[in-house]
Amino acid sequence: MSTDNVATNDPENTLILETTKGRVVIALRPDLAPLHVARIKELARKKFYDGIVFHRVIEGFMAQTGCPHGTGTGGSDLPDLKAEFNTEPHVRGTVSMARAQNPNSANSQFFICFDDARFLDRQYTAWGKVIEGMENVDKIKRGEPVRDPDSIITMRVAADAAE
Repeated sequence: MSTDNVATNDPENTLILETTKGRVVIALRPDLAPLHVARIKELARKKFYDGIVFHRVIEGFMAQTGCPHGTGTGGSDLPDLKAEFNTEPHVRGTVSMARAQNPNSANSQFFICFDDARFLDRQYTAWGKVIEGMENVDKIKRGEPVRDPDSIITMRVAADAAE
């Protein structure tokens, strides 16, 4: 699928990530998690994610990003979100919100599943799906923490990227 097709689908609910490994396009799912999608778009529009590293990347599981400190210990200056757990399965390409032990502690960190992680279903808020560039997600350097990590160069809502 080319980005031209993505942009004509629903550019307001499409994210374009330029990463150190290449482009990743995510279809947002406001039908599943409207508050989380609104938060991700708000932060993307503030350029919050630009330069943020993939700080926790586990082979066969997921790549996590969205911490401004690059350690998994931080979030944005916005309040934490109430959980919007849903029935969307955590499978390859699912994008979901990271959180602390408290279910209502998601803020800015999220992860992309490399493979099935169905044990996360209904416990983490799934809010998107990679529709292009999953091969680039697969190339992200692994580690917990990652040494010399890959990063998001820019993350934009497709509706804004066309400007």
